[in-house]
Amino acid sequence: MSKMTIAEAATHFNVSKEAIHNRIRRGSLDSVIEHGTKYVLIGDPKPKTTDDARYYDYIEQENATLKRRVENLENETHRLREQREAMLIAERDKIEQIYKERDEQLRNVLHVVASKFLTQSTMESAIEEATMAEVIDAPEPAVVTSEPIKLKAFLKLKALKSKRKEQIKLRFYKAFEKGDSRIIEKEGKLYIDPERFDYSDILKKR
Repeated sequence: MSKMTIAEAATHFNVSKEAIHNRIRRGSLDSVIEHGTKYVLIGDPKPKTTDDARYYDYIEQENATLKRRVENLENETHRLREQREAMLIAERDKIEQIYKERDEQLRNVLHVVASKFLTQSTMESAIEEATMAEVIDAPEPAVVTSEPIKLKAFLKLKALKSKRKEQIKLRFYKAFEKGDSRIIEKEGKLYIDPERFDYSDILKKR
């Protein structure tokens, strides 16, 4: 049995002085007063029993087992983390390769389209230039001259009634006699040129 002051007991039990006073009031610690000073009576520790030893050994074994499990879990977590990072890197490289190949394909397509467009534009320009050259160099069309036809043949083509036909024929003769330059005479027959002249003034009804 040993005696300790309140401060020494607090240090011994690693608690506050107030906690030592509380234990004294509860009776869990014995105390005496000598010469006006309160002392705490500390008994010698009891030796461990066999059951206590087994209990502590079991606790230590469980702690060791838990420690190994924690280490295993940490190692597994580390392994999984590294595996996940490797997978992410592989997926990233794969995606980058896919986009790289697509970019290359897109550049090839654009190159082909641009080449075809330029070729087509060049061909169209060449065709347009050739067409313009042909238009410029083309000779002027020859003036088509019509041949006069007999008045009789002309009236026949009109499919007129006999009376009407005779009236018009007479008008043509009168016009010729008056010097109408649209009507000419060949071998005693009157000829007209409908392609060049308008005879509506003679043909219209009166």
